[in-house]
Amino acid sequence: MAPTKVLLIGGHGRTAQLLTPLLLARSWNVTSLIRTETQRDAVLQLGKDQPGRIGVLVKDLEEIKTENDAKVIIESVQPDYVVWAAGASAKSGPDTIYAVDRDAAKFLFRASVSTTSISKVISISHLGSRKARPSWWSEEEWKYIQYANSLHYDTYLAKGEADELLTALARRRVVEEGDKAFQGILLRPGRLSDGPFEGKVGLGQCSPGRPVTRADVAAAADRLLAREDTSGWVDIAGGDETIDHAVERIGTSQPRVDAIEGEDLERIYAPK
Repeated sequence: MAPTKVLLIGGHGRTAQLLTPLLLARSWNVTSLIRTETQRDAVLQLGKDQPGRIGVLVKDLEEIKTENDAKVIIESVQPDYVVWAAGASAKSGPDTIYAVDRDAAKFLFRASVSTTSISKVISISHLGSRKARPSWWSEEEWKYIQYANSLHYDTYLAKGEADELLTALARRRVVEEGDKAFQGILLRPGRLSDGPFEGKVGLGQCSPGRPVTRADVAAAADRLLAREDTSGWVDIAGGDETIDHAVERIGTSQPRVDAIEGEDLERIYAPK
């Protein structure tokens, strides 16, 4: 059997660099999409002494202007899974934010979900990317998230559009096209830290209160990708449940745990 091929978009990012060795350790092959040649060596080093192979594709996401541009990338890599771990920097202006976090993401999501050989698409987004207060958050927590979103309003709007599109596309493929095996996953961390791996998180429908390390987010993404029974919105924050147990719970719980609960599903699932 040929090894699983993963296209990791935004491969030079801090979370992506922590995720890459985990995927390679599964003997999966990773193509890491990076923005500039100067990032190549750092990314290739992540494959040292790993059973999986790593390759690099240099492409500035701002250059992806159409769905066809995105399809060229997909066709060149021919991945089984696609991971979106990219994002405009905090210092970027609105033009770059919308070009990357909204437009490029949406084009790549459309190209990925429409490719039948791709069975999993996971986007690492943000727990605050939502329009309504979920029932498991307090009013104080919701006000905090609204305030945080107001500080990065363009990013909030851009990511929100992309998140909702991926959600709608994934549902369409599963429900309307009948591909029950397809997995569309939005892993949505709250406040991030660069602390060491802790191995314990809050996952699913969780409070946004405690920060979560990027290493724990990477580990959760790796575990979610490795299962055949995970999908939907999965919020992640600091917590007390081991990652393996939490992912097992998310995968096997009935009804399915989904942090999209409370959002306007009719609007989100409307044709786009």
